[in-house]
Amino acid sequence: MYKKMKESKKFLFIIAVFLGCFYLPIKLIPFRNPVFEALALVRWYAREHVLLCLLPAFFIAGAVSVFISQASVIKYFGTKANKALAYGVASVSGTILAVCSCTVLPLFSGIYKRGAGLGPATTFLYSGPAINVLAIILTARVLGWKLGLARAVGAVLFSIAIGILMHLIFLKEERARHVDGDLQFSEDNNERPLWKTALYFASMVGVLVFANLPQPTGQDTAFWTFVFNSKWIITGIFLTALMMMSVRWFSKSDRKSWVNASWDFAKQILPLLLAGVVIAGLLLGRPGHEGFIPSAIINNVVGGNSFSANFFASIAGAFMYFATLTEIPILQGLIGSGMGNGPALALLLAGPALSLPNMLVIRSVIGTKKTVVYVSLVVVMATMSGVLFGTFVR
Repeated sequence: MYKKMKESKKFLFIIAVFLGCFYLPIKLIPFRNPVFEALALVRWYAREHVLLCLLPAFFIAGAVSVFISQASVIKYFGTKANKALAYGVASVSGTILAVCSCTVLPLFSGIYKRGAGLGPATTFLYSGPAINVLAIILTARVLGWKLGLARAVGAVLFSIAIGILMHLIFLKEERARHVDGDLQFSEDNNERPLWKTALYFASMVGVLVFANLPQPTGQDTAFWTFVFNSKWIITGIFLTALMMMSVRWFSKSDRKSWVNASWDFAKQILPLLLAGVVIAGLLLGRPGHEGFIPSAIINNVVGGNSFSANFFASIAGAFMYFATLTEIPILQGLIGSGMGNGPALALLLAGPALSLPNMLVIRSVIGTKKTVVYVSLVVVMATMSGVLFGTFVR
């Protein structure tokens, strides 16, 4: 009973904070610039990205954590597994596991020490936080589809390349590493057919996509204009289908676990996201507006698309700790203050997957030399990707 009361208080507190952000009377506040920008950015996030974007994404992440077995993914990392399959599964594991740079560490340590090859293990280590489904969705929603797509594709290709390079660089050590047996995990005993699970997830994705369908531009076809005008009807259809499937195909305990997992994501992420938005607004302001840090400074350091700008963004991202999703409002402020597209992608590819605490734990698992090589590969590849992206995408 006490636990339920404690959870209900947390829920009411989050609702109260959200409503306060939603109805912030920013036009009546007598002060301007940094504080004003922080409050304005908070209100904008509350109105534009919580109900229609974050809320469905939390439910998707909760469903992933409950209805998709981690064992069904991790068992393919063993040394006897098909290499193409091992790297392929590891490279997209972030969309399945939805973990951050800290949460992925015990999983990485466990699979590596129990026999996973260095290549697939480091592929998993990078992709786990880098392809976090919530972060990819919000990146495309807030920073634009080009940067969101580049982040998703770049992270998948990065993870495979890093894993293969780590395997080749330390090939002799890997061959000398005698592993008896392979990873063993219990099979998923879920009797629900795969097609039911696929339709269930498709309905949630449908709600998320159509509820956030952007306003068509003058260049869009009549078909897309029709789809936009019908988006709430389509969203309602997906939502109705989701509710029917939840009732008919899942037990009460399944639905309870789903809601609890979604609530856990919300508790973990929303306070950190709010703090990130406030800090971003205070220091950097909204796009086109000044915060404490003048846009001229940002322009000088990460403006444009020079090699030094991309390298600085990669290094800064690698050592900073980004709580899940907080890199997005921070980047939004940096872009608004003059950060180039290339450095923005470089930070997105290096930042969420690495941090100083993350490096210290990795070192304890695979040693100093392998950790230095791994971090160096991430920084170098993020820098080069940023340079290429900034050159071809304006």
